[in-house]
Amino acid sequence: MTPKHIQIPRKITNQLLHLAQISPEIEVCGLIGSKNGLPSSCYPVKNTAEHPQQRFQLDAAQQISAMAKMRDHGEQLFAIYHSHPTAPAMPSVTDLELASYPEALYLIISLNTKGVLEMRGFKIADKSAQEITLSL
Repeated sequence: MTPKHIQIPRKITNQLLHLAQISPEIEVCGLIGSKNGLPSSCYPVKNTAEHPQQRFQLDAAQQISAMAKMRDHGEQLFAIYHSHPTAPAMPSVTDLELASYPEALYLIISLNTKGVLEMRGFKIADKSAQEITLSL
């Protein structure tokens, strides 16, 4: 059963927004680990997409390393995040097609709004997205 509402701690929210702001020309990406179902750690991962301004692809070695660190800390994969430098915080067709962790929350941060950063969450399965309300 998919929750309709998820609380993202201020520390993680601030970290994600900061990462997006310091690299506004590319899609930043990474993983969020959780303990007891609550988001607890952020693991930035290099974007190795051919066109990182428009797409994200998690660096395989860094993704494996982040997953190992989560295991070592007793965490599970909670979310996969990425930013959209010039698009709204909505999953793109590519995001829907390439999503491969239906149990994870997909967080999208948009820099497309003037002076306001937007972050939205989605569960993506079978190339379809369901928005989850976030409390930041």
